[in-house]
Amino acid sequence: MSQSVSTSPTPEPCDEQWPARRRGFSRSARALRFIAAILPAFALTACAAVLNAVTSGAGYDVVRNVPYGDGERAKLDLYIPNRTTPTTPVVVFVHGGSWDTGSKDIYLFVGQSLASEGFIVAIPNYRLYPQVRFPAFVEDAAKAVVKVERMMDGGVYGVPGGDHPIVLMGHSAGAEIAGLLATDGRYLKAAGGSIGSLAGFIGLAGPYDFLPLTEERYKRIFPEATRETSQPVNFVSGDEPPMLLIHGADDTTVDPKNTLSLAEKARAAGVFVRDRIVQGVDHVGAITALATAIPFNDETIRRDIVAFVKARSGSGETGDRAKAERGETAR
Repeated sequence: MSQSVSTSPTPEPCDEQWPARRRGFSRSARALRFIAAILPAFALTACAAVLNAVTSGAGYDVVRNVPYGDGERAKLDLYIPNRTTPTTPVVVFVHGGSWDTGSKDIYLFVGQSLASEGFIVAIPNYRLYPQVRFPAFVEDAAKAVVKVERMMDGGVYGVPGGDHPIVLMGHSAGAEIAGLLATDGRYLKAAGGSIGSLAGFIGLAGPYDFLPLTEERYKRIFPEATRETSQPVNFVSGDEPPMLLIHGADDTTVDPKNTLSLAEKARAAGVFVRDRIVQGVDHVGAITALATAIPFNDETIRRDIVAFVKARSGSGETGDRAKAERGETAR
C-alpha cells in the first residue's frame, strides 16, 4: 500500500485555530499566538521557538548533550522531574524533520510537557541526510534507546536505578524511525537491546507505509536496495509493544492513511492499538498539541499521550486496565 509523503515548501502554519480556540489569555500570550499564526515556511521550528520562549523551567532539570555514541550528533538531552522513583516511566522522543533536518534543541516544550507529568524524557539527535542515508539514522536511534535503558537500570543524574518502563515516541520522520524500532527487532538487538524491553510506542503523524517513492529527494535518502525495509508496516509480527497512533485529519504532509495502515496491520496481528484521526489538526499540530504554556490544537492529544504512558507503566487510574491489555497482546 502506498501512502504519500509530501515535501511542500510551505508547511501549514503552526496554528490556524487560535482565534476561535482560546480566550482569556494574557495580552502577551495573545501576541505570541498571532506571531505563531503568521510565521512563514519552516513552521515547526518557528512554532517551537515561540513555545519554548514561554515554557516553564520549574519542576524538572535538564541534562544536555549526554553522549550515546561517537560523533557530534550522537547526543541526547534528559528531562528529569524533581521526584523520581525506581519505576518512573521514561519517554524517548525521536524528533522529525524529513530525515534531513531537525534537532533535539527545539523540543524543550515536549520535554517540559511530559516531565511535568512525572515522566523522565530523553530526546536524542541522530545523523541526517546527506551525512548518512537509511538505515543509519534508525541505527543511531536504537543506540540512544539502549543507552537510556542502561542509564536508567543503573541510576544516573539523581534518578534511582530500577525497572523504568520505556515508551518510544516520535513525530513525523521520527515516528517512522521509532516505528521501525518497535517493529523490526534487528535494530535494538544490534545495539544490545530488544523490542521486548519497550513498554509502548506512540506515533504522531508518522509515515509508516509510504512506498513507492516519487520524489528524488526521498529516493536519495532511502536507497533502492534497502527501501522496502524502511516501512514499519512490513515488520509487524505480533511481538510489538502496545501502540498509540495519532494523526491530524488536516495533515497534508503525511497522509493519515499511513496511521490507519499500521493500526490495521498491528491490530490484525494481535497488538493492542489505539488509533485516532483528529479533526482540525494538521501535521505540525500533532506535536504542538503537547505544549502547556500556550495550548494548541486539540488538547485531548496530550491527555491521550499522558494516559497511555501511565497505562504502560501500570501507574495511575488506568494501570489495572493496562495490565489486562498487555496480557491480551501476542508478546
